[in-house]
Amino acid sequence: MLNRSRTLIVVAAFVGCTTTRDREVASTARSTASTPAPALPRPRRPERIPVAFVVTHDAEVVDFAGPWGVFEYAAVPGYADPVFQLYVVSDGLAPVKASGGMQIVPDYTFETAPRPKVIVVPAQDAPSEAELAWLRTAAPSTDLTMSVCNGSFVLGKAGLLDGKAATAHHNAYASFAAEFPAVTVRRGARFVDAERISTSGGLTSGIDLALHVVERYFGRDVADKTATALEYQGQGWKDPASNVVFATKPASTPEHPICPVCEMEVDPTKAVHETYRGHDYAFCSAEDKAAFDKAPERYADR
Repeated sequence: MLNRSRTLIVVAAFVGCTTTRDREVASTARSTASTPAPALPRPRRPERIPVAFVVTHDAEVVDFAGPWGVFEYAAVPGYADPVFQLYVVSDGLAPVKASGGMQIVPDYTFETAPRPKVIVVPAQDAPSEAELAWLRTAAPSTDLTMSVCNGSFVLGKAGLLDGKAATAHHNAYASFAAEFPAVTVRRGARFVDAERISTSGGLTSGIDLALHVVERYFGRDVADKTATALEYQGQGWKDPASNVVFATKPASTPEHPICPVCEMEVDPTKAVHETYRGHDYAFCSAEDKAAFDKAPERYADR
């Protein structure tokens, strides 16, 4: 099961001034991203772009509501308004309870959903086999399949990220890398483009990835006007390396131990401890310790 609730916690221990290492990581990330992502194929006028939002139990509201708003407000002369046709896909048609108790009524099931050109996958509870099967079938024919926050875990479980670079919420870097060793985890990335798969960092990063998608379809001017219509002042959609504050793993010390799984600072008097290869590790919870015990070599000394 994906621990979505942890994505709501921000760690103050490592969000201060950037270090030389931070700047080096950011420079490398920007160099890697210096080649613009290729344009996505524009539909013929007045056709619209169908966008499927995968909303299942405990889906993080910010993850799908932010991109939904971006696509809703994108307006392109000569095209239908809105140019993006938005709908919700889930395991069934019964109301789905998302984060914070919001209930969403899906438009389609995975069996009945129209073929999308864009898929949006937010952080959510453990995906069903029906969801994973649908993603494996639908993603290859999309212009783009995108995840927000720890929705990248869902794409990873579907096998869509193997051999690619991806990102996730900053508290999930270690667990993401441990669970999907065939994926290159990009720390400090606001979003990552990898062929026809794009992943974003946590929560509001999805707004920036959605604006980036609008730009890839219709250009910078349309994306700028969409941001203006939303009164959105963030500039992260123009810089994939703009989550640089999270680029470097926080250092763990005996006085201020860092959980190796969620990379959050732990109270040493309340932490769950374990010794591995002569080193003491402190965990936020028994759940994190259990995750560590499954593959300690993937977490140790990361």
